[in-house]
Amino acid sequence: MKRFVARITLAATALVAVTAPTLARAQTFQMTGAEPLPAGGHLVGGFIQSSENVLGLIGQLRLSFYPGVDFGFNGGFARQDYSGENHTTLRLGTDLKYQILAPTEARPFTMSIGGALGIETGDNYSLLNLGPTLVASRAFPSNGVSFTPYAGTGIMFNRFEAGDFSDTDVAFPLNIGSEVHINPQLTIVGELQLRVSDSINDDVGFGIGVNSSF
Repeated sequence: MKRFVARITLAATALVAVTAPTLARAQTFQMTGAEPLPAGGHLVGGFIQSSENVLGLIGQLRLSFYPGVDFGFNGGFARQDYSGENHTTLRLGTDLKYQILAPTEARPFTMSIGGALGIETGDNYSLLNLGPTLVASRAFPSNGVSFTPYAGTGIMFNRFEAGDFSDTDVAFPLNIGSEVHINPQLTIVGELQLRVSDSINDDVGFGIGVNSSF
């Protein structure tokens, strides 16, 4: 059964990879489950993030120096289509994750809280995201390929400026994804990004990428 579910997850992740460039937009999130890295752990990753008007490439570095806590930095570039004009933008972000619920035999879930800050800037174009986050996940271990589905949300304060136009709003993004653990060092991640009550970003986005611990 576990092998069957893992194969279904891999197929869904591959489908996201094929459709993402034409369907979806990015937001500052970790593209990982709720469980923090072990103390002294390191992780690097690279992702494609896409939406109706945006296609971006972003990399991340995550570190942990204390049990139950990790933090990350991400950066990359995106191609924005806004009001019929194309903008190439620089993306920079950071986040912190703190575990508040550890898995047990009776309750095999992990939950973490944190915060995220993202900045996107280009020629006469800027976007700021800031707010607290919450993510929960459950690991399905296996001797072979295993997976960890997760869901994250937050309260994101957005500030957008393009030319003479500016706007501010509060959004409640919902990110639903899964980590597919090929081996202890390599993980494939696929994520659906829904932007509830967001008047600035595209309503639906996808992300696909790879994380590697070292």
